[in-house]
Amino acid sequence: MTQRKLPIGVQSFEKIRTGDYYYVDKTPYIHRLIEQAGYYFLSRPRRFGKSLLLDTLHQLFEAKEPLFRGLFIHNKWDWSRPRPVIRLGFGSGVMGSRKELDNHIRYLLRINRERLGLTAGPAEDISAEFAELIRRTHEQYGERVAVLIDEYDKPILDNITNAPVATELREGLKNLYSVLKDADPHLCFCLLTGVSKFSKVSLFSGLNNLNDITLDAPFSAICGYTEQDVDTVFAPELAGLDREQIKTWYNGYNWGGEAVYNPFDVLLLLQKREFRAYWFESATPTFLVKMLAERGFFTPQLDRLESPLNLLGRFDVDDISTEALLFQTGYLTIRRKEEPVPSYWLYTLGYPNREVEASLNQALLPSLGVAGTEPTIRVLRLLQANDFTGLEQHFRALFAALPHDWYRNNPIAKYEGHYASVFYSHIAALGLRVTVEDASNTGKVDMAVEFNGHVYLFEFKVVEQVPGGKALQQLKDRNYADKYRAQGLPIHLIGVEFSREQRQIVAFERELA
Repeated sequence: MTQRKLPIGVQSFEKIRTGDYYYVDKTPYIHRLIEQAGYYFLSRPRRFGKSLLLDTLHQLFEAKEPLFRGLFIHNKWDWSRPRPVIRLGFGSGVMGSRKELDNHIRYLLRINRERLGLTAGPAEDISAEFAELIRRTHEQYGERVAVLIDEYDKPILDNITNAPVATELREGLKNLYSVLKDADPHLCFCLLTGVSKFSKVSLFSGLNNLNDITLDAPFSAICGYTEQDVDTVFAPELAGLDREQIKTWYNGYNWGGEAVYNPFDVLLLLQKREFRAYWFESATPTFLVKMLAERGFFTPQLDRLESPLNLLGRFDVDDISTEALLFQTGYLTIRRKEEPVPSYWLYTLGYPNREVEASLNQALLPSLGVAGTEPTIRVLRLLQANDFTGLEQHFRALFAALPHDWYRNNPIAKYEGHYASVFYSHIAALGLRVTVEDASNTGKVDMAVEFNGHVYLFEFKVVEQVPGGKALQQLKDRNYADKYRAQGLPIHLIGVEFSREQRQIVAFERELA
């Protein structure tokens, strides 16, 4: 129970192991990888510990035995046999052209030659230079080489909204990675990590032996912290923090096996002692929010999105599916995996935790026609006061303020669910406990909210004729409140009806259940 230093932003395995930092032992996963041998690919969101994982492998292959004392792999490794490592990383800097990318690659190859003590000069072609580096390293050390590539896709992602540049950079990286195809006689291990999974055709042409472990259940927790990690490794730091709230806010990321916590969030929470959207605020890509807005996504659907396996892996410069984008960047995670017909895997995706749901909905509000944070704060105050008249007036004013051009130019206006999206995203942005289409034995209520000792059940309807209270009546007829009565909290039934023609709320009715 001795307190140690929190490794915030530390990606050096040696620094963590010699500097009295907390360390979560990932060597059981590393041991399994190396025992199986081969070429691996791993996709994980940003700030999930990919760089530290690669550095751990680096130190292991170079047989830095003292660093591994007390860890799982220590008595399972041959420390008398170091292997040379070639390590390439694209995490630093932004490259805006093929020339800048090629210069960076040549720089990486040069510093590897210098570290490995190779005297051979660079070749005319980058692919030849990389191939020569691998071959000469094998010859000089008499051992096959381990190749570790970090943030393999960052140059492309940095330019993803500029398709011509992104395509140019993709071809430059393809030229580099194609070398691995014929380097097998010289390699003992290879791991590429990144955020996105570009198709093999576009980026890894010919590299058919690349084993994608992104969705392999045994490696689901290879990055991130498990429940046990938080409760044991970080036990000295937990006093004074609500353990269940830590789980609600930062756990839930799943790649087909054990769920994990976002390590960036956990470390900053333990340092600052406040629940905040640390990961989301650190660098949420603006192109993601822009793309969701352009595609007119029905925001309540994001928490129950279904996707086949092939769609989750479909990511390229000119073909980015919404599901793949949200999943690979970490804004949605796997909730359920099923095989409804043989060999057809279907995944149900949802928000991993409260942080992502609240932050992403706040970021999406402008695409729904709601600017600034003041409207969200007003909803919070109205719910705190159970001021339903004020709540109705607030949303009426929001819809009235949208100009006709917004409806004509914004794809989301085509959806009847636009109105429900505004309600849902407002409330979800507050970080409240929100359930969309909560199922009971009589059906599914559109939205359930638990807050401040009250339960609010919403039913939304778009009507053509003068409203007749159908939304509220449905809440009552189907006895949706019965599921919540055991909690002993006041239950508010709220029926909201919208007119597509008037583009406005035409009924807002509330009863205590």
